[in-house]
Amino acid sequence: MKKAIAILFIFLFIFGTVTVFATNTQQNSPKSNASTTNLVDLKDKALQSLEDYQVAYGNETYGLAAYILNIVRIYSIPFGFVGIVLAAIYRYVIGIRKLDVQDKGFGVLVAIITVMVICQVLPLIFAIVVRGWRG
Repeated sequence: MKKAIAILFIFLFIFGTVTVFATNTQQNSPKSNASTTNLVDLKDKALQSLEDYQVAYGNETYGLAAYILNIVRIYSIPFGFVGIVLAAIYRYVIGIRKLDVQDKGFGVLVAIITVMVICQVLPLIFAIVVRGWRG
């Protein structure tokens, strides 16, 4: 019975798919210009932000490092929360039945929280060291 259901789903999947050949008939449509403009604006904002960091730190290398640390700080929060959720699932859901998985989940949870805190504090430490002691 399971094999018949699996075969049925495979046939439905194969025969249910349709190949679509799309062509762009209007190269200069307002929609494509708007998306191109948005991408160019995002690029310009990122370059301007990078230049602002370079001016604020007085050096191209320090400005680039500060810009990268700021990006890491911003993106570490969502990735950290997703990692905490996955580690909590390993610890509290799967770990109820398997104790070795529970220990693995706890280790991963501690590691993710540690990395998340480091990613949040590192830009502050960098700013204090570079701008405070360097002058």
